Amino acid sequence: MSSHAGSMSRRRLLGLGGAGAAAVVLGTGVLGGEGANAFARRKGDPFTLGVASGDPLPDGFVLWTRLAPDPFAPDGHGGMPAKRVKVEYEVALDERFRRVVRRGAAVATPELGHSVHPEIRGLEPGREYFYRFRADDISPIGRTRTMPAAMSDPRELNVAFASCQAWQDGYFTAYDHMAAEDLDLIVHLGDYIYEYEITADNKRGVAVPPQFGTEAFDLARYRLQYSLYKAEAPLQRAHALFPFVHTLDDHEVVNDWAGPRVIAGRNPDPDPAEFARRRAAAFQAFYENLPLRRSQLPSGPSIRLHRRLAYGRLADLTMIDTRQHRDIQACSYGNGTGRTADCDERFDASRTILGADQRRWLLDGFGKSKARWQILGNQVPMAETDWDAGPGHDVWVDPWDGYAADRDRVLAAARDQGVRNLVVLSADRHQNYATDLKRDHADPGSPTTASEFVATSVTSGGDGADVDDLGRRFLAANPHLKFFNAQRGYIRVNVNRERWRSDFRVMPYVTRPGAPVSTRASFVVEDRRPGVQPA
Repeated sequence: MSSHAGSMSRRRLLGLGGAGAAAVVLGTGVLGGEGANAFARRKGDPFTLGVASGDPLPDGFVLWTRLAPDPFAPDGHGGMPAKRVKVEYEVALDERFRRVVRRGAAVATPELGHSVHPEIRGLEPGREYFYRFRADDISPIGRTRTMPAAMSDPRELNVAFASCQAWQDGYFTAYDHMAAEDLDLIVHLGDYIYEYEITADNKRGVAVPPQFGTEAFDLARYRLQYSLYKAEAPLQRAHALFPFVHTLDDHEVVNDWAGPRVIAGRNPDPDPAEFARRRAAAFQAFYENLPLRRSQLPSGPSIRLHRRLAYGRLADLTMIDTRQHRDIQACSYGNGTGRTADCDERFDASRTILGADQRRWLLDGFGKSKARWQILGNQVPMAETDWDAGPGHDVWVDPWDGYAADRDRVLAAARDQGVRNLVVLSADRHQNYATDLKRDHADPGSPTTASEFVATSVTSGGDGADVDDLGRRFLAANPHLKFFNAQRGYIRVNVNRERWRSDFRVMPYVTRPGAPVSTRASFVVEDRRPGVQPA
């Protein structure tokens, strides 16, 4: 397992974009509170954005908070002064903090939006811990867990997968329901925020301050967008209860971006230098507002997101990045539709969604892992999703359908290297799927190599429906697709030594608060038997 918790190289420090190297080190908790100011509260609670933990290891985790007594301040500074502030933290075995096992301090700097990310090490594997921060006031209490010991054989893993939470499309009720689950962690597969202005098409029907009436382009505006989202009580509750593992997709930057370019959406083909500045701002705001490790610190317009986390020998969770290293979308991006009915470019073996280095890292990991289950945390659907029930093909080219050679390489490597059970978790589509991954999607008789579950959105798309017209087309055209649903919610997973179970947890509405949750369908994958089956 890659812990990514080693010391930062000098080159990485010097390569940072807007944030100064010293500020970054202080914000991670590598250094204590020397030379920082005690926080003297003049207005409001400094912990309006809550607390969080993430990327757990067998001996620790990263903690997070961001001081923001005025989180919607138009300048993006959260009402904080332009000075360094000392933030103390405690980790305990009990929620009354009678048995404290770690104390320390980090420095919240204006360069990193007064966020802190202390990385805690040296704890016991596979157990529950509680944590809190102090900066004049005391933060809410968070609960988290370490991973099981590296060579242990845990009985089960419980995890929820979430994605796509456009604030203006509805309420974050799904997180209230996740908070009531018995989970070991939550994995967020991207679109944690949307870069859009909030005032247009606001399905919540509530007024927002005028500073939210523009799209996010610069750091101040991205910070504001995170503040709006993170002020949501259900999201704060889930973050405080469970460690999260994060990656990003497109909307943390801009719709449908691909590597160094944007060729579709609202702002196609910006000036390369201008778009590099936008990516740098978006990545910094992403880091500032989530429980990420030093290895995820952005270096200007780039950020390392691919990493592995092991749950003993039961499961390896491999997070990949399908945005930053990809070629631009194929086929002139479906001539503006995002789809293509006839285009050989999507099969071009030189085209990649992963980039050569990340693909090599991923495939090497297949051969080295001893885990019973390989979980691939992935942003966009991997299985073919054809709109044409006849002999032709009509597919979207932003997901893996636009990069068919890379898909074939990944699935072939899993089969050739004897991966015991590969399960891909994907998102982006605002729909629920349970599907078989075929060695060759062009051949219905091709052997099933792996299984994929695509998680719907938390809110994006509004209230949704059970099986809409698109779902009926997909089910008719894709025999490997075993389930379709277009309601909002999340996937709850239980993994043990014999089988994987995915429960599609859905809600009837999100445009008003208080929706109940139910399990729409459940599917299992049996050990050493690739493919999804109804539970």
